[in-house]
Amino acid sequence: MPTLTHPQDCATMQDLRVQIDKLDRQLVEMLATRAGYIDRAAQLKSGEGLPARIPARVEEVVQHVRTSSGELGMDPDLAEKLWRILIDWSIAREERVLGTG
Repeated sequence: MPTLTHPQDCATMQDLRVQIDKLDRQLVEMLATRAGYIDRAAQLKSGEGLPARIPARVEEVVQHVRTSSGELGMDPDLAEKLWRILIDWSIAREERVLGTG
C-alpha cells in the first residue's frame, strides 16, 4: 500500500485530494480482502451446518467496531451504521453460497 502523507502536511487541496484517493483505494482493497474472508466463512459454515446470520456474532463484531472507532476518534454511531450495512451485505453473500438467501 502506498504511504500516506499526514493531513497536516498537505499544503493544497490537490495534495489532500491525492491522499484521499490513495486512502479510498486502500479501503476498497481492504474491503475486497474482507470479502474473501466472508467467502471462506460461508464455506466453513456450510461444512459445520451453521447459518449465515449468527446474531450473537453480529453484535460482537458491532461492539468491537464501536470500541475501536471510539479509541481512534471516530464517531461510534457512524461506525456502527457503516458496519451494520457491511454485515448485512456479508450475510447476504454467505446466504447465496449456503443456498438460504
